[in-house]
Amino acid sequence: MANNDTIKKTVIVALSLCIVCSVVVSTAAVMLKPMQVANKALDFKRNILLAAGLMEEGKSVDELFKQVNTRLVDLNTGKFTDAVNVDTYDQRKASKDPKQSEKLSADTDIAKIGSRENIAKVYLVEKDGQLDKVILPIKGYGLWSTLYGFIALEADLNTVVGLGFYEHAETPGLGGEVDNPKWKALWVGKEVYDNGDVALDVIKGQAPAGDAHKVDGISGATLTSRGVGNLVQFWMGENGYASFLTHLKNGEA
Repeated sequence: MANNDTIKKTVIVALSLCIVCSVVVSTAAVMLKPMQVANKALDFKRNILLAAGLMEEGKSVDELFKQVNTRLVDLNTGKFTDAVNVDTYDQRKASKDPKQSEKLSADTDIAKIGSRENIAKVYLVEKDGQLDKVILPIKGYGLWSTLYGFIALEADLNTVVGLGFYEHAETPGLGGEVDNPKWKALWVGKEVYDNGDVALDVIKGQAPAGDAHKVDGISGATLTSRGVGNLVQFWMGENGYASFLTHLKNGEA
């Protein structure tokens, strides 16, 4: 009777099992990828709607997103552009491409992003033919990671509707509190500009009562709080959306 416990047979069985498992895993990954991509796109839309306060119970994300008009803005001119396809344009990828981005100086790069894409996607909501809200992508470095999110403004292009992040790796319970609904609620109604200058900021400790431009810092997360304040000031400033918002307000975008 043949001995089935030889080293050769053991290796063959183990190798065969590894091959079978790798084929199963690879096949599953390929088959599930379209679903993963679709879910990621759906979550992206959901976060845009959340920032703008447009989520409604009982309605699908795709249904609600029909009221959002996606446009492209040339951040160097502050005006709308059709230079690239809005449906296929990858803003994050563009920010890493020297041909599609601008390297920032140390003094300018308060958000610590290294380079800024030349073209950004913006999201407009209209009611009765008039601008109702604008949602702008924002990003910047916190303590451990780059935070990616959105800030939404009212039609006056100054009053904050909401702010939220959909991706980051900040410390849970500390910097991760940027996801806390109570902290995000502090942004609602704040004003970005004061006499044309970016005044919106996150301060250490509690903001003075009635201050329209300051948001409470997150307890125990000074660097994350500072990072959020810096990224908001960068993207709302002259190297971000300030020129676009001015053109949009004056009907010149």
